[in-house]
Amino acid sequence: MSGLGRGLGSLFGENFEQVKDKTEAPQEIELSKIEPNANQPRKNFDENAMAELVNSIRIHGVISPIIVVQQFDKFMIIAGERRYRAAKKAGLRTIPAIVRDYSEKEIKEISLIENLQREDLNPIETANAVKELMRDYNYTQEEVADRIGKSRPNVANLLRLLNLSPEVRKLIEQGRLTSGHARCLVVISDPKVQLELAMKGVDDKMSVRDFEKTVKKYLNPKDKKKNAGVSLELKSLVERMQHRFATKVSAIGNDNKGRIFIDYYTRDDLDRLVKILDDLDRSSK
Repeated sequence: MSGLGRGLGSLFGENFEQVKDKTEAPQEIELSKIEPNANQPRKNFDENAMAELVNSIRIHGVISPIIVVQQFDKFMIIAGERRYRAAKKAGLRTIPAIVRDYSEKEIKEISLIENLQREDLNPIETANAVKELMRDYNYTQEEVADRIGKSRPNVANLLRLLNLSPEVRKLIEQGRLTSGHARCLVVISDPKVQLELAMKGVDDKMSVRDFEKTVKKYLNPKDKKKNAGVSLELKSLVERMQHRFATKVSAIGNDNKGRIFIDYYTRDDLDRLVKILDDLDRSSK
């Protein structure tokens, strides 16, 4: 199975499909007794795809059971909200469901992973869900990456998308701007400029490579030759360090060789930098 399977394996100690095979047979549960998960990572449902699923369910019924947990006299959806919604629109009274017993942490992780496996989430939905897992359970980027079967750089890039302006994030959610284009924009701090540049790349008007060149040109309009070897990643690193350390950070050189300078102006500035390093040391143990 893919990397996502490894994420589920870390939850159950085995392959997710094997776990499903060992569970009890699905049962028909009244739709009126089922409630969506308020913390479902997926917020957007394509109307055309939903209409196709509704039509399919009217003809063939719900083939794949949804996964639920029982909460008093109700059942909350863990996986399968799209099928649940389509079944309601198709006029069904019941739906096949497998009832399982999960902890709150498992519910959040499985809800995210199930959507990732089906490729149902847009990058912003994924980033928000990852951020929530890290916040609620004090996961580091490495830990949450292991839980959901992604690489740490992949998780870091996802989280950086949340620093974009709301207008740009909306374009990503709508599928008009790819995450590859969006990653080029995280080095731009001005929301208006972010949106202005984003509109040049929406709807595949510009390849990611050309879009990156456009962003570079904006950042270095007069001194392109001098900074030709400096990548967006290096510029982004400097901005991230400035934000994290709350002081001026500068770099000279290129991606292969150079120096990074961190300025401090008072003893308090220096103490704050030391505390940040101490916190990082503790979180890595």
